[in-house]
Formats: sequence, C-alpha cells, structure tokens
Amino acid sequence: MKIQVSMLHPEARLPLRAHPGDGGADLHAAEAVTIPPGERRDVGTGLALSVPEGFAGFVQPRSGLAFRHGIMITNAPGLIDSGYRGEVRVSLFNSGADPFPVAVGDRIAQLVVQAVEVPTFEAASHLDSTTRGESGFGSTG
Repeated sequence: MKIQVSMLHPEARLPLRAHPGDGGADLHAAEAVTIPPGERRDVGTGLALSVPEGFAGFVQPRSGLAFRHGIMITNAPGLIDSGYRGEVRVSLFNSGADPFPVAVGDRIAQLVVQAVEVPTFEAASHLDSTTRGESGFGSTG
C-alpha cells in the first residue's frame, strides 16, 4: 500500500521507519515549541495524508520520549480517519519536571496505519452472556 502525503510546510518530512519491519513510522515536528511542565502543546507535522478507505492512521507515543522525558500524547492514540485531509498535528503533554523543547525535525510520535472494520450498530433488548458479564474496571485483578 502507498499513502499519498502532502507536504504542507517547508520543514515537513515524510514519515520514516527506523528499521525494516517496524510497525510505526516516525512523525517529525515541522515547528519548534517548548512545552512547560504540566502543560500541553499542539505540534504540527506539516503533513496531510490520504489514508485509504477501510484504513485509519493511529498516532502513537514514542516510548523513549515518554520514559526519558515524560512526554505523552494527550489523546493517544490520535485517530486519522480515511476522509481527513488536514494537517496531522500531535497534542503533546509534558508530565516531567522541566520544560521540554521540541525542535524542527524532532521525532515526536509514531504513525501506525491499520485496516479497520466499519460495523453498523443496532439496538438490542439484551446482549449475549459472557463469563465476565458486567464486571468493569479492575475486575480481572
């Protein structure tokens, strides 16, 4: 599969896999920003994608940024629907103690493209039984 990418900003870079076979492709910042501790910032990638129908793009955190600096994606995973053609932006949150600078070209997230089922939904008077039933958060220990 090939995904067409529109470069919206002169600093934009195509998504890039660090290693052959990686599931995620790095997304790079197309703008510089500093994220104060305990705050979030919207960072542009300068890219728009043409995700095919039947697929979706999922913007995932980079584990190294999360572990080393406390940088997380506020709505992880961010969803890029197949019909969206605007700029891919990443909402980053700084849970660390120090301001975190994002420079142009920094790897800020990963993009995973997956096939998605598009079900229809219908109202039901009851649902089938399962072993778990209605047990919610923390019910498995």
